Amino acid sequence: MIIRDYKDTDEIGWVRCRTLSFLNTAYYDNVLNRKESYENPAIELVAELEGQIVGLMDVEYEVEEKTVCSRGEGLGGMIWHIAVHPDYYRQGIGEQLLQEAEKRAINLGLNRFEAWTRDDAWVQSWYEKMSFNKVDSYYHIYFEGNEMKNIIQSSHPKLYLVSSFAHYVGEDIEQFKNSNQRIHECVCYEKYLNNI
Repeated sequence: MIIRDYKDTDEIGWVRCRTLSFLNTAYYDNVLNRKESYENPAIELVAELEGQIVGLMDVEYEVEEKTVCSRGEGLGGMIWHIAVHPDYYRQGIGEQLLQEAEKRAINLGLNRFEAWTRDDAWVQSWYEKMSFNKVDSYYHIYFEGNEMKNIIQSSHPKLYLVSSFAHYVGEDIEQFKNSNQRIHECVCYEKYLNNI
């Protein structure tokens, strides 16, 4: 297996790998049909094995403080995507991608990574194993049908809401739990980079 820079010709493999890796997570419906591009520079890596993309990592990074990351001081990088094809789980691919991204980030003068994820215990455990610290959180709430009653309404008489997605930054999440089927804590992890 090799860890290398992403190329435009990797896009289909990148999308397939990301989609399959997200299926067993709280982000299962966050499906992309093309690879994202970024406003700022990015470290874009893939893990390739026998011509197949089996892992990926995208880190958009700052050249001006607080333009990409939401916290910390100095220049940081936001991990937008890290994924390993499920057929290749538990082979250290995610860790190898992270190590390579860290080396490149340090060479670019970055001092930290920031990553947001949902409440999948195994994903959070991986970040903690990789020396990330939980530093913040809020909630993602999905509303469907009657769950929106008295909460989300259309002001347009001919527009009928079927579903909605919201960020909740308040303290009282319990008020939504009885009437809502899908609530996820969205957690921020941060890692300060050391010279490797």
